[in-house]
Amino acid sequence: MRLGALDGEHVVDLLDACPTGTPTGAIAALSDMTQLIAAGEDGLKPARAALANSQKTGAGRVPLAKAKLKAPLDPALILCSGENYWDHRDEKPEVTRKDPEFFLKTGLGVVGTEENIVRDERVTRKLDYETELLIVIGKPGRHIPRGRALEHIFGYSVMNDVTARDRQVTLRPDGSSVANLGPGKNFDTCAPMGPCIVTRDEIADPQDLELKTWVNGELRQNNSTAKMIWDCAQLIEFFSIFITLRPGVVISTGTPGGTAWGTDPELGGRKPMRKDVVAPRGYLQAGDEVVCEIERIGRLCSRVVAAQP
Repeated sequence: MRLGALDGEHVVDLLDACPTGTPTGAIAALSDMTQLIAAGEDGLKPARAALANSQKTGAGRVPLAKAKLKAPLDPALILCSGENYWDHRDEKPEVTRKDPEFFLKTGLGVVGTEENIVRDERVTRKLDYETELLIVIGKPGRHIPRGRALEHIFGYSVMNDVTARDRQVTLRPDGSSVANLGPGKNFDTCAPMGPCIVTRDEIADPQDLELKTWVNGELRQNNSTAKMIWDCAQLIEFFSIFITLRPGVVISTGTPGGTAWGTDPELGGRKPMRKDVVAPRGYLQAGDEVVCEIERIGRLCSRVVAAQP
């Protein structure tokens, strides 16, 4: 795999586009996404120089239609915050909490755009989608104050927090529920990510981005990151209480309402869908096409396939 920069209808291979005389250290930073992120501005400068050289000379340019985009990052850790939009809370069993929900997702489940989500009935019969804004950490830190939190962001991407609902939640006879986020959130292909990372300077306000999900062309989620309960800066502050956030760590910021869970009374789904979206008629099935889109970042596209016997 190679690092590339999206430039209109082309992908620029950054190594192939490096100008003559690019320092060895800069070339190393352009060879691995985590190294590029960790290098900060020292990594972005040669990347920008390679992009400018490509625009001038044509070096390293590949038509986007002919390129295969893999996941833009192999994250060391995926930190997740659930229950971060009021309308998602309202569509499922009632919860109360004073802090963000905190769970982990395995990097082993990461796939890129146009790659398959595997529906394995040995894992789940209730496979669900969750479009989420993904924060990519660039500057390391611990106990990061909210007022300085955005300085620690390298950029943003899109993640589909694919979930096995019948593993995630069990209802008690009294209507209360038990959550099992380990098996509900972690299995092969549970974390489609992409199509790219957009650097922080390209998004002035991460709390002003439209978020949408389509399944087979039907609009299922339609919301804005402005509706988060805990914003990006608060989530960075919160997670950094517990661990040092390092370059390449990602934070998934939760999903709004419109999930299939919200229409599943067997698992406590309890809210009619909004009138601007199409109510799901069930969970994801083999053959379904899922598109997760966040404004200014792009579309993350997946096809659901059945697991091999």
